[in-house]
Amino acid sequence: MSTEELKRTVSTRTTPTITTDTSSFGESEDPLALEPAVRVENFNLWYGKAHALKNVDLRFPKNRVTALIGPSGCGKSTLLRSINRMNDLIDGVHTTGKVYLGDDDIFDRNQDTIELRKRCGMVFQKSNPFPKTIYENVIYANRIAGERDRKKLDEIVEYCLKRTALWGEISNRMNENGSMLSGGQQQRLCIARAIANQPDVLLMDEPCSALDPVSTQKIEELILDLRKNFTVIIVTHNMQQAARVADFTAFMYLGEIVEYGATSEMFIKPRKKQTEDYLTGRFG
Repeated sequence: MSTEELKRTVSTRTTPTITTDTSSFGESEDPLALEPAVRVENFNLWYGKAHALKNVDLRFPKNRVTALIGPSGCGKSTLLRSINRMNDLIDGVHTTGKVYLGDDDIFDRNQDTIELRKRCGMVFQKSNPFPKTIYENVIYANRIAGERDRKKLDEIVEYCLKRTALWGEISNRMNENGSMLSGGQQQRLCIARAIANQPDVLLMDEPCSALDPVSTQKIEELILDLRKNFTVIIVTHNMQQAARVADFTAFMYLGEIVEYGATSEMFIKPRKKQTEDYLTGRFG
């Protein structure tokens, strides 16, 4: 993508068709001046002897969308999965440094990882609805948490499906298996499931990479709407997508943060030559 194409993408970024008050989201805000939902401080991660993340320092502002971009293998997904400690499930992983969710050190020995993951909704690259009904997919976490009040569960399902623009499409199909939905609908169902427990942060790992353009547009509109209530951190290889949905962007390379700032500034006038080379397709 050329510099001129990037400028056009940023300059034509518009409010989505979903009604959203975006007046508080300044395009040139300083992420360091805003209240952080997540703070990463001097964070390092190794897979065995492979040093995957190197001295990462980042602040993810509350109720904003932050994109993690960079070539394959640069550490984007590793960083995303560090926030809810999913990397703990991989043998040979060890870390140094700090990651805070709000004021809580997620690596504190007293930290309950189950509670941590309740506070971090996760949406994966490939939609993964559970082999259950649409209704049960949405309120799965609420049932696990012990919620049994049918009226309250009904309200949660309706709220989440409306927030993900699915209610009008599938409100009469609650007893169908979630796998019967189209690919784009399945991904929105997974997002509905991720927000049902009202997490602090929504982590999205390439959520549109397997979707068609129409479904991708719906997910992007949804992301812009969700930032009213959630902090969204998204990994994407699509530079135009980052330009459309992200308030802030962090460019990563070989496990390090090369540049971080307002998307509108980085994409039009990056501070680092390496960032410009990546954004304009000279490598990656």
